[in-house]
Amino acid sequence: MAVDQNTRIAQMTFSSVYPHYVAKVEKKGRSCDELHQVIRWLTGYTEKRLQKLIEQQVTFEKFFAGAKLNPNVGLIKGVICGYRVEEIENPLTQQVRYLDKLVDELAKGRAMEKILRS
Repeated sequence: MAVDQNTRIAQMTFSSVYPHYVAKVEKKGRSCDELHQVIRWLTGYTEKRLQKLIEQQVTFEKFFAGAKLNPNVGLIKGVICGYRVEEIENPLTQQVRYLDKLVDELAKGRAMEKILRS
């Protein structure tokens, strides 16, 4: 993956991508609450903190810098955006793709306990 791609992802704001996540899951009959549950599972953020980060329009770099990633994050595997998430070398890009993968699984109707790797 090109360096400029990693930089672009790091500088993108979470709040600019968030509405796309919401639209994607709601279009497939899932709820915003389920989306937040998935995001909280991955990042360790509380609902209040998540809302604040959206309001503050933080970059993905800042969003993940403050996160406490779930210890089971290594169980997230598969292809997203043409890349195997477990093989992405840039840590931040990998974290963003983990989130993309979880949102994708939610939209595809996967059971919550499977998405949350429990």
